[in-house]
Amino acid sequence: MNILILGYGKMGKIIGEIAESRGHSLAAKINIDNRHELDGLDASTIDVAIEFSQPEAAVENISWAMERGIPVVSGTTGWLSRKTEIEKLTADQNGAFFYASNYSIGVNIFFKVNEFLAKLMNETSGYRASLEEIHHTEKKDAPSGTAITLAEGILRNTDKLSEWYLVGQSAENEQSLPIIAKRIDPAPGTHIIRYSSEIDEIEITHTAHSRQGFALGAVLVAEWIQGRKGVLSMDDFLSF
Repeated sequence: MNILILGYGKMGKIIGEIAESRGHSLAAKINIDNRHELDGLDASTIDVAIEFSQPEAAVENISWAMERGIPVVSGTTGWLSRKTEIEKLTADQNGAFFYASNYSIGVNIFFKVNEFLAKLMNETSGYRASLEEIHHTEKKDAPSGTAITLAEGILRNTDKLSEWYLVGQSAENEQSLPIIAKRIDPAPGTHIIRYSSEIDEIEITHTAHSRQGFALGAVLVAEWIQGRKGVLSMDDFLSF
């Protein structure tokens, strides 16, 4: 495949290395400093765009590729209030758009464990749920996209909570799930789900040791998306 990387920061560089190690070529490596080079690319030679940029650039980057018939694999978080725009564009262009808040296979297993535990705890009284995420200081959005996915998984499987909130930005109430966001170097990503009571505490944790798992997952999805259409997710990928 010939891959366009949109967002050539730490993650983009690892994605590029893994892609090349798997026999793929890089059409271009775009970041904020050379974005003007996009218009000089021959879109017909690009098989897929892998987009790991910044929240403020994501929609423009994804739209550029979609409008030129290039499938997009996106992992940028912090822009999802505009996701419906991209979903409409995907339909209008009969394109392929894949989004995941986290491309690690281990994290996606963790998502399933989280939902299963939430179902069990919904039938149990006396426990208060909370979520904590820890990332490196360069991560701009908080809470993380992975934390939001985890929170949504809990909310779908309980009738005790109706929303989540970021601790320090909103007032606590019994119907809200608190998310604590910490920024500590060099942590690539830790997510902790806790259910606390007066007598004990239940905790599940996923800790990433490096960005390799995220990057490999994105390249595997880029390989998989070839020939597919529509708005796709990790559920689609993992079902095959």
